[in-house]
Amino acid sequence: MDGGVTTALTGVRATARLVARDDGRGGTALPVLESDGPLALRRTRGSGAEARVMLVGAMSGPLGGDHFTVRAEVEEGARLHVGSAAATIALPGQSKGEAHYDVRLAVSEEAELHWLPEQLISAGGSDLYVTTRVDLARTSRFVLREEQVLGRVGEEPGRLCSRLVLRIAGRTVLDQELTCGPGAPGGWDGPAVLAGHRAAGQLLLARPEFAEHPVAARQLAEHAVVVPLAGPAALVSAVAPDALRLRRVLDEALAVLSA
Repeated sequence: MDGGVTTALTGVRATARLVARDDGRGGTALPVLESDGPLALRRTRGSGAEARVMLVGAMSGPLGGDHFTVRAEVEEGARLHVGSAAATIALPGQSKGEAHYDVRLAVSEEAELHWLPEQLISAGGSDLYVTTRVDLARTSRFVLREEQVLGRVGEEPGRLCSRLVLRIAGRTVLDQELTCGPGAPGGWDGPAVLAGHRAAGQLLLARPEFAEHPVAARQLAEHAVVVPLAGPAALVSAVAPDALRLRRVLDEALAVLSA
């Protein structure tokens, strides 16, 4: 089902929405799968009880002035895996305003969501503010991967601001923000933040068993660390010279934490 995209002088407004529900037969149904303009949601072949959805970019963007929103709700007992068909590229547009990309995720009791999109590339001249807000129940199972690449090959990056908020059972356990590129606070490329690297990523995991057996804080690779959060969750943060090496580090971290 496709909704109506709104275009104005300030850019494109589009909202895509999906709901995953236990179908009562050992699988997961998708009673709501609403695409909108450049945000196209496509169901793909699932595995076992898990439903799979691919987010396909039907247009370039987000461009300056655009505001994209993706909402996903996983109801009790359902299992959902969401990926994307290609990288998202933030580009400059005719409008001089910043672009916004909002992701809103909600996972109920005994439900599971894997949110694993491809990387976000901040092209030169772009200005993008990304906000991801996650609301989990105490017994939710959750994996989120975020990857940001500053500029295409041989290109200076645009301005990229990324905020990630996680709440578990109504309690905020993570609220962090990173701004990089032109106009960002000084030091973003220094030794305390990116240290000259062009790719940064995070892996966020929540599992009920982490409440009794918290993940220990430790270094996972030369430029990757894992820290426990004040809830049944853990956060991996990593930087790398490029997207390929960043993905390798995050995949290895997921394998370690899933063992």
